[in-house]
Parts: sequence; C-alpha cells; structure tokens
Amino acid sequence: MKLHWSPRSPFVRKVMVCAHELGMADRLEIIRSPVAITAPNHDLMRDNPLSKIPTLITDDGMRLFDSLVICEYLDAQAGQPRLFPARGPERWRALRWHALGNCLLDMLILFRNERDRPEAGRSKAHLDAYLEKTLSTLNAMEREEISGLTNAPLSIGHITIGIALGYLNFRFGDLAWRDGRPEATAWYASFAERASMKATVPVDA
Repeated sequence: MKLHWSPRSPFVRKVMVCAHELGMADRLEIIRSPVAITAPNHDLMRDNPLSKIPTLITDDGMRLFDSLVICEYLDAQAGQPRLFPARGPERWRALRWHALGNCLLDMLILFRNERDRPEAGRSKAHLDAYLEKTLSTLNAMEREEISGLTNAPLSIGHITIGIALGYLNFRFGDLAWRDGRPEATAWYASFAERASMKATVPVDA
C-alpha cells in the first residue's frame, strides 16, 4: 500500500498512529506529498482530485481519502477490528470521541491559517471565535470525556483526541492548554508515551 504523507499533517499522523497500533506501519510505502490551499499538488491529484492528504492507494489499486476512511480500512485489513468497535454503545462512543477530536483539528487549522495572515489581513472576530471554541472544547474534554477515555479500550477516538492535543503542542504552544486541566494533562502525558505516538511526532521538515 502507498500513502501520500507529510510529517506535519495531524490527519496523516492519525493514519500512521493507527498503522503502528495495528502492526501495519511497515506495509505502507510513504510518498512525501506537499499540499497547500493555494498550490494544488498535481502528482497527488492523480490519486485524489481534491489534492488532500492522507490518501491511500491499496494493494489492489483502490484510492481512499479521508483519514477516518483510511483508518477503518486498515483496521479491517488487520483482521479482528480493534480500533473501531463493530456495534453497540462502544462504537458510537468511539466515533463521538473521534468527531470531537477531528472537529477540533479542523478548527485549529483554520485558527492557524487566520493567525498566520499578515496582521493587516487578520480577522479579530475569527480569531476570537476560534479561541473561544478551542477553550470550550478543552474544558468539555476535562469535565466530560477524560474519565471515559481512561476507562475504555483503545479506539479511534483515543487516537484522534490524542493527536488533537499533540497538535496544540506543535502549533499552539502559547495557549498553555494544560493550565487548569489536570485530567486532560495527565491523560495526554500517558497517551503520548505510546510507541505509536513517539514514532509519529510531527516535525517542520
């Protein structure tokens, strides 16, 4: 299998963490595929017309996009599903956690793009809204989610929330997200010690 990849993308990292957890990382041939909103990657567009990563080319030539789709495909290929509960409340809980972490990532990328504009072109209204929503999400995690994550078997939800918190470390160190959130801080510190997380630390390269 081939994976269009970048060492900076949190969505690629999600796929790679899943692959490591499933023992499948060595089955992926990674293809460095730079992407930017204003610069379509024409090589990548042969496999994904949206010019987005991650994109997976399976061994039988099928093209899969979107990190959730790729992660569930890898989970299915590994045999007995491990990261995506098959049914019942456990499945919906894992997918809910995934949605919380993934939507936080989507917003953080918008936040970063707005923050990186030249000062004259930044929207204070957008920046204030992104910050308020980020802090609200972190507070909800602290109050309502961390105890469940701690007590549930590893799932796509754990991985995505872990990567979202890691992305805060990578791109938003000035937010001091740990302050006042001891449960989330302790959970992330433990989760970040997993071999899969250590093998996929993002870098600007």
